[in-house]
Order: sequence, then C-alpha cells, then structure tokens
Amino acid sequence: MLKHVQVGEWIFEVKVVRALKVSEYGKPYSAIANCNINGDTMYIDGLMTKNEQVFTKSDFKVFNEFCHKMGLKQCSYHRYQNGESITKDVIVISTNEPTLQNE
Repeated sequence: MLKHVQVGEWIFEVKVVRALKVSEYGKPYSAIANCNINGDTMYIDGLMTKNEQVFTKSDFKVFNEFCHKMGLKQCSYHRYQNGESITKDVIVISTNEPTLQNE
C-alpha cells in the first residue's frame, strides 16, 4: 500500500485514517479510531468501542497488519482502561505478532 500518490505536480500523502469496526461499509459500526501517520509511525487516537466493548488482541493484530501494509515501523495508541489513561508503543512486525515497547 502506498502512503503517497502523485497526480500531476501534486503529491498526496496519507496522513490521517479513520478506522471503523464493521463487517460492511455503511452499516453501523461497533468501534472507531482516528489514526494519524507521521513518518514511519502511526498514532491511534480517539479509540472508542460501542457499549464499552473490549479492544481485543485480534483487533490489535488487524491494526498491526494495516501498519505493516503501509510500511510503518511503529504504532502508538492511547485509550482509557478501568478509568486510567494508557499509552502503548508497539513495534510493527510482519508476523502479526506485535511487540510492546512499554507495558
């Protein structure tokens, strides 16, 4: 997946992504995340799930795979767990087994 596309004299960079957890586009979604890409790192911000559903390991692997396809090397995400603000930095690897840098 390319992070940029050239059209004429303009280059368009993919810098912001909105991720929706849903089986089909246009249907109601159960989770949403805003993702900002800077260089080789994606920061997941505003990660919210419907009815306080858990962001699962399987969900996390999907984000890792997306980052890998975009050629990114690191992903950071922030969310509240049990009323506590948590930020995690993750090294993106191709085996779908992301490695946490800090826990």
